[in-house]
Amino acid sequence: MKPKITIARWVFDDVLQRLQRDFDVSANPSDQIFQPSELSARAVDCDGLITAVTDHVDAAFIAACPKLKVISNIGVGVNNIDLAACTARGILVCNTPDVLNAATADLGFALILATARRITEAEQFVRAGNWKKAFAVNQFLGHDVAGATLGIIGMGRIGQAVARRAVGFDMRVLYCNRTQLPTAQEQALNASRVSQAALLAQSDFVLLLVPYSPAAHHLIGARELLLMKPSAVLINIARGGVVDDAALASALANGTIAAAGLDVFEGEPVVNPALLACKNVVLTPHIGSATHSTRMNMAMLAAQNLTAALQYAAGDKNIALQNVVNLDALKIK
Repeated sequence: MKPKITIARWVFDDVLQRLQRDFDVSANPSDQIFQPSELSARAVDCDGLITAVTDHVDAAFIAACPKLKVISNIGVGVNNIDLAACTARGILVCNTPDVLNAATADLGFALILATARRITEAEQFVRAGNWKKAFAVNQFLGHDVAGATLGIIGMGRIGQAVARRAVGFDMRVLYCNRTQLPTAQEQALNASRVSQAALLAQSDFVLLLVPYSPAAHHLIGARELLLMKPSAVLINIARGGVVDDAALASALANGTIAAAGLDVFEGEPVVNPALLACKNVVLTPHIGSATHSTRMNMAMLAAQNLTAALQYAAGDKNIALQNVVNLDALKIK
């Protein structure tokens, strides 16, 4: 008998076929988003589960799935999963770091450029048939990116990838992080570690890359937005909830800051209507890692993580565990 697994969302055929070699797979080819109770019913007799950021696994979910040994998340962040509940039950949780660094950094920098140069506003202007003058000196004036100061809150792998891109634009980089980069790396990136308050006050562009946690909830709210320059731009490619979207909409409407670029939102896919009413915000639907090769690599790595963890759980201690974020779960018998 093959171990049973459930895949919560659509995955590529190559990934599905790989998993079907080793497991009895319940797939989701229609990509339906299941409510937690629906997904737990599908996983009730399963040994493993592959999730995405939309799939919420809490203590009640864990209690409903007594055979569950491994949850493999397609994504770096695992804030959709109750790690404490999983660890208490001895369930290993895996993620997919590194493979999405470049694509997400590219999207972050794309939002910097799009907001600075008012790309969304300008395109909508053309599409609406409003372009009547071939050239006007004061038309869609934006902000310079080259030579500007970029503040990065959360200088992990993706933050460093963004900073490397900023080097090509001759940007000064400020960063706020729990640990300081080595001096040689700071020099290569033209980067300096500062406090969050100093970063907000001095940066022309503020980029958020912190993982979501209760401590990071509304890390950027009305008070923090007031610390920013009126000409500054906020970019969020981290997680919804890191920014108070209502406070941001107010700041955009009243000129507290100049613009924002958002790939993530509180309560997504629902977007705060006040944000939708703002012309000075670029909105994308959580596509930070959305290139074909990156999403394929993420899904395949999630499959590999699941396979290794289930083999380990079955007693093969020679298997090297991959990307387990709660190794303390191994202490639970």
